[in-house]
Amino acid sequence: MIKLQLPVHKDKGLEILCLGAHCDDIEIGCGGSILMLLQQYKINKLSWVVFCSNEERKKEAETSAGKFLDGVENVNIKILSYRDGFLPDAWRKVKEEFELIKREVNPDLTFTHRLEDRHQDHRIVSDLTWNTFRNHMMLEYEIPKYDGDLTTPNLYVEVDRVTANQKNRIILESFQSQQNKHWLDDELLNGLMRVRGVESVSETGFAEGFHVRKMVLK
Repeated sequence: MIKLQLPVHKDKGLEILCLGAHCDDIEIGCGGSILMLLQQYKINKLSWVVFCSNEERKKEAETSAGKFLDGVENVNIKILSYRDGFLPDAWRKVKEEFELIKREVNPDLTFTHRLEDRHQDHRIVSDLTWNTFRNHMMLEYEIPKYDGDLTTPNLYVEVDRVTANQKNRIILESFQSQQNKHWLDDELLNGLMRVRGVESVSETGFAEGFHVRKMVLK
């Protein structure tokens, strides 16, 4: 496995943008990687944007994001209130949201959904991320779900066991409204990271997988 460092000196610091369609997407898809980055890099700014929520889920998302980003000084958490499952119908308004985000951030690294994700809300967010931040380094994360649309990633971030447990604990404690969902439990979260750890020969046994479509090294 090739160990690739981000093209930013650690002392200079990173500006990171995290985008998710739903209130737990960022945490599930790249929460371990974010925690690892916070341990390894100086963070100049971190923007965390979620598009679909209601009042209950918004409170949960704010709590979760606050726990993940504890200790980061320059944080912008934005939880929007678009209707879950209907983002395609709000395409124009969501596009305008992306234009607003573009004015506020110039990320060194962007996390977003995978373009081939079967969930319509996920695809809209990914499409507009690529449309808006096409000249930025972008990692597309994966979400396990009913559709069974997971494929083999081409980039892996090694996650140690302590960080994996921290990720899972925050998710399960924060999103109480999702406790009855068949897809949200410690076994699933650990299971996917363990599979990706095997694929990447992770020394810790755990990893998160991402899809990278274009990377330019200068």
